[in-house]
Amino acid sequence: MHAPVLVLKDSLKRESGTKVHHANIQASMAVADIIITTLGPRSMLKMLLDAAGGIVVTNDGNSMIELSRMQDEEVGDGTASVIVLGRSLCSRMLFISSMDFLLLRSFGIQLPSVGCVLFGAAGEMLHVAEAFIEKNYHPTHTIRLWRMLLPIAVLDKIAMTIDVKHRSTVLGLVKSCIGTKFTSQFGDLIADLAIDATQTVGVDVGQGLREVDIKKYIKVEKVPGGQLEDSKVLKGVMINKDVVSPGKMKRKIVNPRIILLGCPLEYKKGENQTNAELVREEDWEVLLKMEEEYIENHCVQILEFKPDLVITEKGLSDLACHYLSKAGVSAIRRVRKTDNNRIAKASGAVIVNHPDELQESDVDPKACTVLLRGASKDLLNEVERNLQDAMSVSRNIIKNPKLVPGGGATELTVSATLKQKSSSVEGIEKWPYEAAALAFEAIPRTLAQNCGVNVIRTMTALQGKHANGENAWIGIDGNTGAITDMKDQKIWDSYNVKAQTFKMAIEAACMLLRIDDIVSGIKKKQAPGAGQAPKPKVETEADADGEQILPD
Repeated sequence: MHAPVLVLKDSLKRESGTKVHHANIQASMAVADIIITTLGPRSMLKMLLDAAGGIVVTNDGNSMIELSRMQDEEVGDGTASVIVLGRSLCSRMLFISSMDFLLLRSFGIQLPSVGCVLFGAAGEMLHVAEAFIEKNYHPTHTIRLWRMLLPIAVLDKIAMTIDVKHRSTVLGLVKSCIGTKFTSQFGDLIADLAIDATQTVGVDVGQGLREVDIKKYIKVEKVPGGQLEDSKVLKGVMINKDVVSPGKMKRKIVNPRIILLGCPLEYKKGENQTNAELVREEDWEVLLKMEEEYIENHCVQILEFKPDLVITEKGLSDLACHYLSKAGVSAIRRVRKTDNNRIAKASGAVIVNHPDELQESDVDPKACTVLLRGASKDLLNEVERNLQDAMSVSRNIIKNPKLVPGGGATELTVSATLKQKSSSVEGIEKWPYEAAALAFEAIPRTLAQNCGVNVIRTMTALQGKHANGENAWIGIDGNTGAITDMKDQKIWDSYNVKAQTFKMAIEAACMLLRIDDIVSGIKKKQAPGAGQAPKPKVETEADADGEQILPD
């Protein structure tokens, strides 16, 4: 059979084969090189310019790229590691082409929003794969072997189970995981807030397991002013709303009976423009009375259950406000849907979409609000990002109470295991094992680089200790660069975070290696006024009359 013939526009550009692989690898390495310095307690900060023109200074990987955002949605941490590890895997497989940033955009990645451990992982995996491409080693073989070597069994072997009820242990883990963040200078403050919040909203799902839904049941309310030490966890829901009629409705109610509505307490308006033709003057009064009776019936149905507080997501008319305040019922209107859900969780009430559906079981905590105080909005935004990471770590421990060593010890143990595995494999199939073993060393090597120690000596000593199988918990202290026992230093990582980092890095590297053809048709942006043909000048009769036929 003949190869298919593709007819493309002149503006389209096509690249295929190994050239695409090299371009993809270089693109991942370029992004990972930006992120690699944000890993560890001695990390550097990145200044980002957002679409609205605002400036964000952070080392949080989730603020910087889409791949790490996928990591953040799963486990909430390890967003920088996954980038670094992926770079190493891919770049041992060359030319930076115009397709690099096209490829990044195809995954929703923009350079001013890149992340750190996840991208480092994915980038390093691609880095080691580059040698295979140059040796004409088919990517599918590399992909098949990499998916077989997911090092979850190694993690299970070195993991340590902890008691979630032992607060000091959980506090040590959360502090260890957010030790590289801005808020680490405030001691246990953010870690305590995160643990209190996640333990408040935890729900038992049976078999000794607990589920924690951070997005749905924990609200972070930022109030500029005061000091960061004034922040606290409110065991309830805080909403920035006042009662509809402040002079007539109570603001403080102890143990209230609450009704939550998802419908308006006002006369229902027509979806389209409605015209009413009135023949007699009395008809106008009848029409007004129908509206009043409609609202009155709704209020009567609500007041039958003797509530103390009515909260609705929609509007509330003046007439409904009159009936409710007359009965001594407070009302809050136009509450966000997410806030209404949190109130329902906290109070045990059920959101009703029509007063006719109300039951006694729907009237009348498992939700909370974290109140953050700080000097400025920029400070509060960075604290909120750090708090989200801390809550995610606390949630991971509640769901799966296992720890693995930090400081690159886990990666070095995995690397040593893969090197031993490669010695038992014959032929060229041992290459991917050796390459992956080299890629996993990117995390401890980056930690050594960022804290300014001699990288070659430190890595040689670490490799020797792990090759002998002395102690799987031997790693590098990111502050001093010393080789120590992570258990003694209390430098830990969550099992879920580490497992997800390895999975995402390998999957991202495999996905990029499977791409062998790119067709792009992006138009280049022209400078203002460039490329515009001059408008043709049309001569008028006056121009013709004024034209000189003979020179002076």
